[in-house]
Amino acid sequence: MALPGTGTLVNTLAIVVGSAMGWGLGSRLPERIGQTVLQGLGSLVLILGIQMALTLSSAAQSVTVLIALVLGAVVGEWINLEAAFERVGQALEKQVSRWLGPSPITQAFVTTSILFVVGPMTLLGSIQDGLGDPSLLLIKAALDGIATLAFTTSLGWGTLFSAIPVFLVQGGVALLARQLQPLLRPEMIAALEATGGILILGIGINLLGLTRLRVGNLLPALLIVELLVGFLPVWELNF
Repeated sequence: MALPGTGTLVNTLAIVVGSAMGWGLGSRLPERIGQTVLQGLGSLVLILGIQMALTLSSAAQSVTVLIALVLGAVVGEWINLEAAFERVGQALEKQVSRWLGPSPITQAFVTTSILFVVGPMTLLGSIQDGLGDPSLLLIKAALDGIATLAFTTSLGWGTLFSAIPVFLVQGGVALLARQLQPLLRPEMIAALEATGGILILGIGINLLGLTRLRVGNLLPALLIVELLVGFLPVWELNF
C-alpha cells in the first residue's frame, strides 16, 4: 500500500514534465504543424467525449443527464464559472508576461484544466489514492503527461498551470476518500461518465473551432447529476 496522495503527486508531476517537453519541442516546430496537431487533438477529444456519452442506455438516463445539464448551465451561467477560469488564466498570463514576455496562456489553461479534471477516472482514482492505492491515477498520469506534451506543442506552455487544479481537486478528493466512498456506486459512476463525456465533447468542438461553447459553465452538471442519481431512483428506470 502506497502513501495516500502518491498518485496525485505523480499526476501533477507528469503534467509539469509533459509541459516542459512539449514547450521544448513546440518551439522548434513550424506554426502549421502546431495547428495540424491541434486539429488532431480536437478530433481525438471529440471521439472520447462521444464514447463516454454513449454509455447512456435508456431514455431515463438521457433525461437525467439532460436535467443535470440544464440545471448545471443555469447555475454555471449565474456564477459564470467560465469567466472565473478565464480570469485566473489572464492573471497568470499577466504575471508570467512580466518575466518572460507575452504568452497566450488562458486558452491552454482553461482547456487542459477542464479536460484533466472532468471524468470518472479523476473521482475513482483520487478516492483509491486516498485509500492507499494509486494505480488508477498512475495510469491517468501517463495519459495526462502525453496529452500535455501534445497540447503544449500547439497551445503553448500555459498547459503547465493545469497542474494546479489537478493537484487541488485530486488531492482534495483523496483527503476525503473515506467519506466519498459511497460515490463508487456503479450507477453514480455511469452518470458521471456520461455527463463528463458531453463536457469533453464540448472541449473537442472548441479545439476544432467549430463554435465557442462555454464548457466551464456546464461543470455544475457533474455535481447535480450525482445528486439526482444519489437521492432519486431514476437511473435504473426502464423507459
